[in-house]
Amino acid sequence: MKPTIPWRFAGLALTLVATVACGQNPPPPAQDGVWAVSFHSAALGRNLDYLVALPADYETATSSRYPVLYLLHGRGNNMQAWARIATELRRLATEGRIPPVIAIMPDASSNRRAGYYIDSKFTGSQIPPLPAGENVETAFTRDLVVHVDATYRTRADRTRRIVAGYSMGGYGAMRYALVHPELFGAAIVLSPAVYFPLPPPDSSTREFGAFGRGAQLFDEAIYTAKNYPAVIPAYVTTGRPLVMFIAVGDDERALADPAQASHDLDYEAHTLYNHIRRVPLITAELRVVNGPHDWATWRPMFVEGVQFVFRQLDQTAAKPR
Repeated sequence: MKPTIPWRFAGLALTLVATVACGQNPPPPAQDGVWAVSFHSAALGRNLDYLVALPADYETATSSRYPVLYLLHGRGNNMQAWARIATELRRLATEGRIPPVIAIMPDASSNRRAGYYIDSKFTGSQIPPLPAGENVETAFTRDLVVHVDATYRTRADRTRRIVAGYSMGGYGAMRYALVHPELFGAAIVLSPAVYFPLPPPDSSTREFGAFGRGAQLFDEAIYTAKNYPAVIPAYVTTGRPLVMFIAVGDDERALADPAQASHDLDYEAHTLYNHIRRVPLITAELRVVNGPHDWATWRPMFVEGVQFVFRQLDQTAAKPR
């Protein structure tokens, strides 16, 4: 069964149908202006679903190419969570605050939606019953980016490619920007589930096998090797500039054990920022606002963050070389 395509996107019909024809049918359209699409990911060995929000002038400005936002959801959520931001992106573009953009909202359902956007070495377990981890990072940074650039009229340039995420997705956005600076020129990191040096005992990073090895749910060495202090030195050697906007609410959950206070996410966001701001070639900004671990914080901070990173990217592009 092919997806139903509203008349205003008729020009995209062949592209979207061809995208999904080789795999399973995609989920139904999420809402006005947001499409559900599916394609086969070689890294996963299965289809990868995502939502796409296209610029208002995508059909009419047929010679235009657009920057791309990759929006990563949190644990326990799915790609539908980011759909609410499509109207904000169109409003900001209409007001001239950002350029018209293509927004890609992939589904990260690995390990019961707790894959933490990495290539996992976890092979699964019976007690508790958990599926094996997947190569999510390779799927997103190789298969998805290649697919998007081949399918839509993108500006396939790192300075026009931004990754953003909240909570678990904040970890993913932070990691992808540092580990794959050839792909992304900026990151918007919201209430990131990022812990230094190791997660607290009750963190979901320890519970679902994303950072596991074999049947072991959590391997400290793997977590440490993938965390930001370990990957920053390799980033610096690339010589590529990066923009990172970090934001968190001051009403984040306080861990019950006072000895773990430094792992409250508002504290961890400060720790991340104070590492990142010292890294050569990174322009970093931190916001702490009155808000909890939900969209009351993430929506306004995303709106501010996306404007900030585009301004910084434009300033960098304007500098003489």
